[in-house]
Amino acid sequence: MGKNGPVGRREAIEKALKDGRSHFEFRPETRRFLLSNALNIAIGIALVIMVWWVVAEAMIHTRGALFPTPPETFSALWDALNGAELNGETIYFHTWSSMLRWGTGYAIALIVGMIVGISFGTLCRLYDTGMVSVYVIQMIPGLAWVPIAMLIFGLGESATVFIILMTAMPPIIINTAGGIRQVPPVYSRVALMSGKDKLSLFIGVLIPAASLSIIDGMRIGLANGWRVLIAAEMVLGAMVGLGATIYDSRYSLDFVSAFICIIVICFIGLAIEKLFFAGLENMVRNRLGLDKEV
Repeated sequence: MGKNGPVGRREAIEKALKDGRSHFEFRPETRRFLLSNALNIAIGIALVIMVWWVVAEAMIHTRGALFPTPPETFSALWDALNGAELNGETIYFHTWSSMLRWGTGYAIALIVGMIVGISFGTLCRLYDTGMVSVYVIQMIPGLAWVPIAMLIFGLGESATVFIILMTAMPPIIINTAGGIRQVPPVYSRVALMSGKDKLSLFIGVLIPAASLSIIDGMRIGLANGWRVLIAAEMVLGAMVGLGATIYDSRYSLDFVSAFICIIVICFIGLAIEKLFFAGLENMVRNRLGLDKEV
């Protein structure tokens, strides 16, 4: 079997551990990754715009609906980027308000989720009892937290942050704990035989070996928090924000503004996914020797 097969990867990992290295050195093909990533993004966006345009024209001609077309929306988006106001504020202020709420909730979820996930992953007895509560929390839909948030915090920023926290945290805990528990015992044995203490074993072996699962949890938590943010802004009556602007468009019939906010929401989510998480995952996969060499 080739050096990229399971046997070859295990030999490379064991050699790295015996040499006292906490990561596995493989050259990432950054240039090819960026080009491929950019091409996939361009094709995906083009397909979405084509479907959007077809649906818009169909709604206009069959129902006479005020359905914004891509040219109309992108023209208004350009005006908004140049300072035109949406719902009484600039698109930058709405975006910043939403990002601040989401960033606060997600940061707390990330810190708490990682600490709890690592604890559950390394302590079997704690995992068996604690994960039940995490699964229960995960089953609760994001908007179901609204009345609880209102009872605890009332209407305001804190309620929105709480909802983001409770929806983003469970997948981070689950994937972090699961990733650590799935690390083959041979990794730990080899590391201990090479003279590593338990702290070095944890930082240098368990976390790197579980990194892909941890990244997946961070990615899912981010998506959950971002989606519920927009919904929470609508339900909790935020005055500014992307979700608040979309909600207000139903009364003003300013559907172009709603589509502008949807584009901004998609762009932010796509940028975080493709520019950060995809790049981070590609780097980790290369270091772990999981990508094929050309």
